[in-house]
Amino acid sequence: RRPPGRRHRGVNPGYLRTLSAQRLAALVRDRAVTSRAIVEAHIAQARAVNGTLNAIVEDRYAAALEEADRADATDPQGPLHGVPCTIKESFAFAGMPWSAGLTRRREVRATEDAVTVGRLRAAGAIPLGVTNVSEACMWLESNNPVYGRSRNPYDPSRIVGGSSGGEGAIVASGASPFGLGSDVGGSIRLPAFFNGVFGHKGSSGLVPNEGQHPEPDANGQRFLSTGPLCRRAEDLVPLLEILRGGALPDPATVRLDELVVYDVPEDGVTPVHPALRRAQHDVAEALRAAGAEIRRPQIPALRHGIEIWSAMMSEGNTKTFAEVLGAGEAIPVGRELLRLLVGRSDHTIPALGLAVLEKVADAMPGRVAQMRALGDELREELTALLGDGGVMLYPTYAEPAPRHGMPLLPPTRWAYTALINAMELPATQVPLGLDARGLPLGVQVIARHGNDALTLATALHLERVFGGWVPPKAVAGR
Repeated sequence: RRPPGRRHRGVNPGYLRTLSAQRLAALVRDRAVTSRAIVEAHIAQARAVNGTLNAIVEDRYAAALEEADRADATDPQGPLHGVPCTIKESFAFAGMPWSAGLTRRREVRATEDAVTVGRLRAAGAIPLGVTNVSEACMWLESNNPVYGRSRNPYDPSRIVGGSSGGEGAIVASGASPFGLGSDVGGSIRLPAFFNGVFGHKGSSGLVPNEGQHPEPDANGQRFLSTGPLCRRAEDLVPLLEILRGGALPDPATVRLDELVVYDVPEDGVTPVHPALRRAQHDVAEALRAAGAEIRRPQIPALRHGIEIWSAMMSEGNTKTFAEVLGAGEAIPVGRELLRLLVGRSDHTIPALGLAVLEKVADAMPGRVAQMRALGDELREELTALLGDGGVMLYPTYAEPAPRHGMPLLPPTRWAYTALINAMELPATQVPLGLDARGLPLGVQVIARHGNDALTLATALHLERVFGGWVPPKAVAGR
């Protein structure tokens, strides 16, 4: 049994819920605070807020406390020894539900861990439960027929983003230091943005994607990224190294005074909220003050972001989205739309809408081919522009967290994240405080493929300047 060490007496649970995973791991490793105390503090917060948020859709609190006791009784087994976390429900996690919000998978439970789930657990992390997603992980509002709708901790009338929306909400609420998410069109960065935390979509291929549902075709794997959402920037690199199973270039070697920053305030077709434009301008000026060179290029092809993403995602697909919704058997989309009108469909409006749009795209092969070619050209243009020492500032979404249902009006304002997946570039979503309504602000920092260290170094600096995550006050339990 692990010998007792010096422990802080009467440690404030609220204080523990503000610390990074790295700091919590150090407290456990130094035997200053027990893993049980840390896990209990986060479970207490989860119990207090989840009735409002509906972020954790199945918990494992009893098992987590047992694992915390085992962590306290043994020497540290990994860099996250004794630290709690949460897992997106679309990842296989042995014994836990694995439906991806699909009614036809309601009873499915994973029999083994996804690669990245296994790596987190092997590093000593203690999952508290699994978190909500959008239906089939293909919309920016986490709402589905299996678990219902998740709500934003800064204002429950607003969205949490998707598809890793439950992760964004529970991390922002202080009930989890970090979570595991995935991103094929913004599904890490959008929830991180709407909930005011950090999220990183890595360069294509940085982290393995095995063990998720739905699993993209081989072509789609290029655009899918697995990565962390967390409340403190210092966790991004250690978590990514655990998830990928190897070291990353050290962001500490990045010199901001040698950085070239390309400030792109909008795509030319989707207007951006004034508060976000001001925040992005302030970021550019903060980087200028650190010695970076600021440029403001014109990139006309950005205006075709959604079309480029859709065209490049569809190449070589062997399974339609209607088949994904039917767990392998195509649903009758027209009939389901009629059933939806009378409240009897097993699917959400966005999911059925995406199935319809897929058929429309299939009827326009010439336009799809044109957009694929434009996407290839744009990737080359951005790669040349960014080079070895450049980052691009780009909005994460067109406005701070909208009210439930509003992303459908219009349904294209997520172009700012989707395009970056099609480009296979790394991007870090950085929180920038709150607007006048108390809603999170943020920005994407993007670099050339393989230059994740530049975006991560920039995120660390911006956290120091702007303060990073601001704990919400709108949810009980603070």
